[in-house]
This record gives sequence, C-alpha cells and structure tokens, in this order.
Amino acid sequence: MDRFSSRELGHANRPARLGVVDLGSNSVRLVVFEGLSRNPRAIFNEKAVLGLGRGLSATGRLNEAAIEAATTVLRRYHAVARGMGAAPLHVLATAAVRDASNGAAFIAALHEMMPGVPIEVLSGEAEARLSADGLLLGFAAADGILADLGGGSLELVRLRGGVVEQAASLPIGTIRLCERADGDVAKARAIVERELARVPWLREAAGTDLFPVGGTFRALARMHMAQTGYPLAIVHHYAIRREEARDLAGVVMSAPRRALERMPAAPMKRLADLPFAAVVLRRLLRATGAGRAVFSANGLREGWYARQLPQATRTTEPLLAAADEMARTWGRNADFPPVLEAWLAPLGLGATPSDAALLVAATRISDIGSHDHPEYRAEQSFFRVLRQHGVGLDHHDRAFLALTVALRYEAEPTSPFLAQARLLLSAAAMRRAEVLGAALRLAFTLSGGVTSLLRACALTRDSRRLTLRLAALSGVFSGESVLRRLEALALALGLEPHVEEA
Repeated sequence: MDRFSSRELGHANRPARLGVVDLGSNSVRLVVFEGLSRNPRAIFNEKAVLGLGRGLSATGRLNEAAIEAATTVLRRYHAVARGMGAAPLHVLATAAVRDASNGAAFIAALHEMMPGVPIEVLSGEAEARLSADGLLLGFAAADGILADLGGGSLELVRLRGGVVEQAASLPIGTIRLCERADGDVAKARAIVERELARVPWLREAAGTDLFPVGGTFRALARMHMAQTGYPLAIVHHYAIRREEARDLAGVVMSAPRRALERMPAAPMKRLADLPFAAVVLRRLLRATGAGRAVFSANGLREGWYARQLPQATRTTEPLLAAADEMARTWGRNADFPPVLEAWLAPLGLGATPSDAALLVAATRISDIGSHDHPEYRAEQSFFRVLRQHGVGLDHHDRAFLALTVALRYEAEPTSPFLAQARLLLSAAAMRRAEVLGAALRLAFTLSGGVTSLLRACALTRDSRRLTLRLAALSGVFSGESVLRRLEALALALGLEPHVEEA
C-alpha cells in the first residue's frame, strides 16, 4: 500500500486524502478526494483522453501509441497523488485492459513504475457493482436501471429501493460499438438490440428510472440543458422525461457531424462518440421501459470512495449529511439547529416526509451566512446552497433550500439572482420556502442564534391567529424588528399576529 504520513508532509490537521485512477478504454482520470464524508469532495480531478481501447475489436490489443501516453500520464498522476498526500492511491482498470491480450503486460509495467500502488483489473460485474455503490451515494433509494457507459463496455445494474439485485456487463462501449458497427449508426442499433436482449431482467424496471452514468451520457445531458435553457448547470440529478430523452437521442443519432458541431454544448473531444452513446440511450429506454432518465455524475470512482467510508457514514441520509456538513463548515452554534427545528414544529411545515426532511435540512443551513459580509449574506448563502457539491441534493432540494436561506437573510423576493431557484420550483414549493424563510428570519431576530434565547419564546397557531409567547426578563422582547417579522410570517400564513408576554 502506497501510504504517506500527513504529519510528515506538514499537514498534521488536514483531513484524510484518498486517490483513485480510473484507467478506462477512452480516458484515464485521477480524482483525489478529501475527507471521509457522505458527500465526496473532490479537490483534484484531471482527465486525459487517450483511447487505450481504440482498435481493440480488430487487433485484440491495447492501442500501442496510447500505452506510451498512458504511461506518461500515470507517472504524472502518481507524482500528483504523492504530492497531495493521497493515501491510499488505487488504480482501477476496466474493459480495455481486461479484454486485451497485452493488458497483463501493460499492468506489469505499471507495477514496476509505481511499486506498492494497488492496480486492480476489474471484471465486468465488479465494475458494475462499484458504479452502483457510487450511484447510491447520491440516490440512496434508487429504483430502476443504472447504465454506466464507457469506451469499451456498458455496465448495467438492477436497483430496487437502493439495493443491488443484478448486474451485467456488455461489450458496447462507445469506442467498441463504433468499431463493431464499422462506424454505421444503423448497424450499431442492431448490435445494441442484440446485446440488450441478453439481459432479460431489464424489463422488470418498466416505469422506474434509468440512471445514465459516464462521460458521454453526461455530454448528452449538457447538450439538452443548453438547448432548453435549463437554469442550473449541474448534470448530477438532472432528470428528463422518457419522451425528451428519446427525442434527444434521436436527433444526435441522425445528425451529420457538422450539425453536431453546431449544437450547443457539444463536446468536440467526444463528438465521434455521441451518435453511438445516443443509440445506446435510445435502445435502453426501449428495453427498460423507464419513465425518466435521471443522470448521475457518480459512478466507478465514487463507488471506490464509498467503500472506504465507515458503514455508519455511508448509510447516513444524504440530504441531511450535506446540510450537516455545511453547518459544520459555516455555522456558529452546533446545538442551535435541533432547538430551532423543535421551535418551528407548531407551524406544521413538515406535512409530508419530503417537506419534513427539507425543514430539518433548512434548520441546519440557516446560519451559513454568518461569516459573510452583511451586504452579501443573502446572495452568498443562496449560491452556496444552490451550487454546493453535495451529491444527495436533487435540483428541487437545492432550489428550495437556496431560496429559503436567501429569504432568511432578507433577500428581496424580486431579486434577479433568485430567478434560478424559482424556475426550478412549483408555486406551492415557492410559497413553502417563503413561509419557512420568514419563520427562520423571526427566529434569528429573537435569538441571534443563541439556544437559550430561542427557548425563552414560542410560537403557537390556531385557525385565526399566530401567537408569539415571550418569557419576561429572558433577553427576548417584542421590539420593532420582532413585530415586523412576526407580521410578515403571519401574513405568509394567512393569520393575524399576536404577542403574549409572561
């Protein structure tokens, strides 16, 4: 095991760092993660598109020119990981290396160059299950089919309620599929249909979700986001209906190269692979009967990371884990959120399990602007939540929590920057965020984020009135700011404000 002491490197108090190299058929990538949390934090992510698997279908061997380039790149990645103190560092080799006749010799040469670094040549099923572990970090209760498309293979996993039931690997990655079909999209369609027919359990997921994973699938998602003017440039958790996904794939499959080049967000380095990824996506939608395509940025590398986590960390609810992480990083008072949650309970804002989870998360992040400049707290907090790295937040959750915390910091409801969130929310969700933001604003006006002060007051409501009860001589009182914010909350709830002092 290639380990380096953080203390020896002069970083005694730094969180642990872990590095993984994904040695794929098309690209080679190093990711260095920092910390062991439910939400992976990648502090370094570098990719080189080398095409190790190009020509494999015809020759049965790794591409010789790519081997030389890969050796150079891996020497760099080894140096980067050492310099960053990433320990362990692990190399995962996938379809091209496992299938090539010269794959073993290539791995032996890498062992000589990087002594002590584990290099694992994954079987197709092992690769699929690692990808599933990565997906489940962000989709804890995933129900449907994971489809991880690389250059050499397509990994498929049947997930039911967050549990892996079956896994398979098919030789129809974008590079291999193009070569098997002699570059003909119509031939590729027939090949994919035959290969998918070998996996009878795909149809069991009819009506659930298809989870496309992999760089070329992510490229298709970005193209769709650009074409539709989607307000959030985050592929992870991007969901589109079955019909939209089919239409997207159909357009990309049939478009000539020059038309693809002109499409918004089309990646030049993956342009040749896009039609074949589109073929796979469209055939998968037909074979699975999936109702939606929900894209994931998590896959093999995050699955490896997940297996390094303590079990208790790995099974934490992802939304609350992300909120707790933000609270620890930017909040002031660790014991305040649970008291705030109890204080808000009489308002009845957690009517459904989803609403209840968002309410708890909102109490966790309610103080994350405390260290920002007062003039920018609302905006900074808004974007901090909307764009944060947490893999467990879908786009609705991000928008709801970002709008809530911005309103807690008195953002003007008509502020232009809030439009990004409002475009992602229903009218009912926006109203809940406005009510919750007003309630949080009142709570912090009363208490300043101090637990004992919040406990000295309480809210109650009935069909007509919202009542604030204040304990005498406790340090809380009904000043102008408190009354104004109580009135705002009462108005949002459609109630009359009332104050009682004991």
